[in-house]
Amino acid sequence: MDTEDFRLPRSHEANERLHELIPGGAHTYAKGDDQYPEHLAPVISHGRGAHVWDIDGNRYVEYGSGLRSVSLGHAHPRVTEAVRRELDRGSNFARPSVLELDAAERFLATVPTADMVKFAKNGSDVTTAAVRLARAVTGRRRVAICGDHPFFSVDDWFIGTTPMSAGIPSQTTELTVSFPYGDLVATEELLTRYEDEIACLILEPAAHTEPPPGYLEGLRALADRHGCVLVFDEMITGLRWSEAGAQGLYGVVPDLSTFGKALGNGFAVSALAGRRDLMERGGLRHFGDRVFLLSTTHGAETHSLAAAMAVQTTYVEEGITARLHALGERLAAGVRDAAAAMGVAEHVVVRGRSSNLVFGTLDQHGQPSQEYRTLFLRHLLAGGVLAPSFVVSSALTDADIDHTVDVVAQACAVYRKALDAGDPTPWVGGRPVKPVFRRLA
Repeated sequence: MDTEDFRLPRSHEANERLHELIPGGAHTYAKGDDQYPEHLAPVISHGRGAHVWDIDGNRYVEYGSGLRSVSLGHAHPRVTEAVRRELDRGSNFARPSVLELDAAERFLATVPTADMVKFAKNGSDVTTAAVRLARAVTGRRRVAICGDHPFFSVDDWFIGTTPMSAGIPSQTTELTVSFPYGDLVATEELLTRYEDEIACLILEPAAHTEPPPGYLEGLRALADRHGCVLVFDEMITGLRWSEAGAQGLYGVVPDLSTFGKALGNGFAVSALAGRRDLMERGGLRHFGDRVFLLSTTHGAETHSLAAAMAVQTTYVEEGITARLHALGERLAAGVRDAAAAMGVAEHVVVRGRSSNLVFGTLDQHGQPSQEYRTLFLRHLLAGGVLAPSFVVSSALTDADIDHTVDVVAQACAVYRKALDAGDPTPWVGGRPVKPVFRRLA
């Protein structure tokens, strides 16, 4: 389909109504219509497997489903059946359900590097709980975040460090410092500068690049030497790197780790896991000051815990992580070949681990470009590919990937024309997409 003929009238009307009722028009900023070409942000009707349908009747091959959470595909039968079994049994009680015990046992069998686990509903709950716990056990105030990773929490200790810091006291923001990924020397300098002040180092153990040899081991040693807590944010790496996350793949054990996203295949569940002596500070079997670790009304809602158990069982029994890597490798190779064939290999680039691919759109000077991203996304959408990233789900077929590569090739042909013209504007079709973190709307 030509992009000039591609229209989403019902989605456009629904987006206008969404903005009237919901600040930002969505419940997650990364899902906002400002992340898509103007008037081309589809509103979803339903999904099955690796496909979704918008309310205009268009079908798409979908990537990055649910902000990377739907890694098995939509309405996966093992997950939906596990949830369905709980529907008539009640979802929330005055005392723990036996499902909480079952889910904890299943999780700790999958992530054997942890001793205890506590469930919640979203990633911010558990990363903030990890920070609070680290501050409590060390008696220190400062938090050191990896500055190369884009998101840790909606809470003040992190959001205050972004351009969207309105409403957050500077005194809070000043307690968060950052260190660069992969640079042990710079991290040790930071720990020395704030000797006995930093409660924890928190980072994604891997993201779009593999950890340099010895880096995670070195970070573990630095945390031990300086008496701070090492926290791995495994929201993305959990399950996608291995069933036990990056810690299971690389063999470096953090003090605390946080999981979510793929854990529920779209259902709301997250987890804080870690060493018994730390986690128990939020419990009832210790003699120190109590830590208000996590206490959520819906944290142990039965349907989501059932979903999480089904997800972990499916990953282990069906070799899902290996399938994600194989699908990602096929996709990355196809996209790179298509970009090379159209002469834009240095401008349309695929990065990241094969189970967690993203793409970059670079201008004629090799700089990231929102205008070229807009051009690229317009052609993907018109070709039936919904791809804010190239993060795969196991529901994709070879035919889905082949179709994606064909659409990418068509987009790259137009990309080449824009580069030759020295101006992508004629192919952008309106305002360009915008970064999530920006000070002004």
